[in-house]
Amino acid sequence: MGKIIYLMGKSSSGKDTVYKRLLEQKEPVLHTVVLYTTRPVRAGETDGTEYHFTDEAGFQKMREEGKVIEDRVYHTVQGLWRYFTVVERETFEAEKNYLMIGTLVSYEKVRDYFGGEKMVPVFIDLDDGERLQRALDRERAQGEPQYEEMCRRFLADVQDFSEEKIAAAGIERRFMNDDLDRCLSEILEYIKEELCCGH
Repeated sequence: MGKIIYLMGKSSSGKDTVYKRLLEQKEPVLHTVVLYTTRPVRAGETDGTEYHFTDEAGFQKMREEGKVIEDRVYHTVQGLWRYFTVVERETFEAEKNYLMIGTLVSYEKVRDYFGGEKMVPVFIDLDDGERLQRALDRERAQGEPQYEEMCRRFLADVQDFSEEKIAAAGIERRFMNDDLDRCLSEILEYIKEELCCGH
């Protein structure tokens, strides 16, 4: 198989926007592996596009079948939410490059499953104040804003993406998303270098 470009970053850092923009590019051609979640669908989301939406029973069934290679659970103010990756080796076609999105922990588990030589980590960063403003704007746009959950997620990211954990995962390069076009341009240049000459 080719490489897995793995996008990660704290909540509201712009991962989803960068993900969509990367898929719109003609070069390089990137294929998707859509993650699963048990959380409710947000306004504007479509099942099978941003995520495959399922429930706890669906998760347990897939895990029993040995299809779940990594999962994260969040105890939210709305109950238990899971995000997980369902990957079978035959999902990945030889020579194709894939784009995935997730957390630092999920990146490490996918890397451990496929091997570090297959992975191209793309860490998207943003000033915390700007992230908080973006999170607030996004939440206000929801039919039923969940401000308490937004704050929980924001604070959890401080722990989940600590400098120690970023270093331990071997993430050496970060892309500041304070200017989307510039950030995207830098990410594309990096991906092309890695796909062409990466080891």
